[in-house]
Order: sequence, then C-alpha cells, then structure tokens
Amino acid sequence: MIDSVQALGRTTLSFLAEIGHTSFFLGRVIFGRSKFPDNLKLLIIQLYYVGVFSLLIVVVSGMFIGMVLGLQGYTILAKFGAIDALGELIALSLVRELGPVVGGLLFAGRAGSALTAEIGLMKITEQLASMEMMGVDPLKRIVAPRFWAGQIAMPILTLIFIGVAIYGGYLVSVPWLGADQGAFWANMQASVDFYEDVINGLIKSIIFGTVVTWIAVYQGFECLPTAEGISRATTRTVVYASLWILGLDFVLTAVMFGGIQ
Repeated sequence: MIDSVQALGRTTLSFLAEIGHTSFFLGRVIFGRSKFPDNLKLLIIQLYYVGVFSLLIVVVSGMFIGMVLGLQGYTILAKFGAIDALGELIALSLVRELGPVVGGLLFAGRAGSALTAEIGLMKITEQLASMEMMGVDPLKRIVAPRFWAGQIAMPILTLIFIGVAIYGGYLVSVPWLGADQGAFWANMQASVDFYEDVINGLIKSIIFGTVVTWIAVYQGFECLPTAEGISRATTRTVVYASLWILGLDFVLTAVMFGGIQ
C-alpha cells in the first residue's frame, strides 16, 4: 500500500515538474528578446518550410474529405428528402469541426514531426551547443522563428483546407449527384455565421497551432542526442499533439457551441 502511494506521488510530482518545465520553456520562447529584422528573415524562411511544404497534403486531403462528406451527406439526407440542406451540412461540419481538427492533425503529422526532427538533429550534431558557446541563444535563433511560423501557418492552412473541402463537396453533390446548385450555395450562405462559426473555427486553429508547435519544438529541443532519441521525440510529437488536439476540440466545442454558460 505504501509503495503504491509513493509511486503515485512520484508520478504526480514528475508530471507537475514536466508541466512547469514546458511552461517555462514556452515563456522563454514567447517573451525572449531578439532583433526584429533578423528574426523576421528567419520567420519568413520557416513560414516557407512549415507552411508551403504542408500545402500539398492539406489540399489533397481537403479535396477527398470534402468529396466523401458530400457523398455521405447526400446519401443520408436523401432518405429524409432534405437534399437542399447538403451545402449547410458540408459547410458547418468543415468550418466548425473537420477543418480545424483534421487540419491540425495533418499539420502535426507533417510540420510538427519535421520541426522535432530538425531541432533534434541540430542537437545531436551539437549545433545548439555551438551557438551557446558563441553567445547566441538557440531559443531565439532556432526555436522562436519555428514556433511563430507554426502559429501563422496553421490558421492559413486551415482556411485553405476548408475552402478546398467545400469545393470537393460541391463537385460531388452538384455535378455528379445532381443536387440543386442554387440551394446548395444559398443554404450554405444563410447558415454559416461569420462570427459564430468562422471566427470560432479560426480560434480553434490558432489554439491547435500553438499546441502542436509548442510540443514539436519542445520535444526536439529536449530530446536525447541520439538517433533513437530523435525517433522517440518525433513519435511523441505526433502522438501528444494528436491527443491534445482531440481533447481540446471537445472542450472548445462545448464552450463555443454547446450552450455552456
């Protein structure tokens, strides 16, 4: 009994210490001082690597998800004679849920894992240690630009994902299955509210972007300087980021759309 209580206490203290360490790490990244022009150049470079390199998988996935959503939605709504609501179903599903969540999962799998592996490789080759010896803070030079690039890229990629997915749903619903084009777009326009739906979806994507990039850069910066250490850190990034996205999505959906006061 005593051993079990001691083991629980050690686990709890270790968990709290890890939370404190990661929070302190995030604070240093966000509030660390750096030269703006140099940081801006690094930020633009990282935006290219984080955002543009993730664009292909976001566009392709968005197109197929939209097509599947249109096909399944048509099949279900046709049973109730409510095919005219297909545009509303596709738009609300993507803007509120599928866009931020699936976009975040794709971002974690593509950009998050790449950030962890890149920073981990710098650590294993002692580039980070060399910067510290030269008086350069690796958090400002390496971690911060990648963190802010993820923050900026995630909402943009989410908007692109939603736009492509809606177009994919339109291609299946109207030209292929024969749904009414006017009703498809009119009901979509009437049902989607800019502030309640679009803005809340963007807030979700910003929060997910923060969590994913935070986990990615932290795992890379703190990984063991071995090949196995980088492999495990990359795996932890994808797993932790995916679980956090799904968990936070429930909380944010309950707060934004669940009527919780």
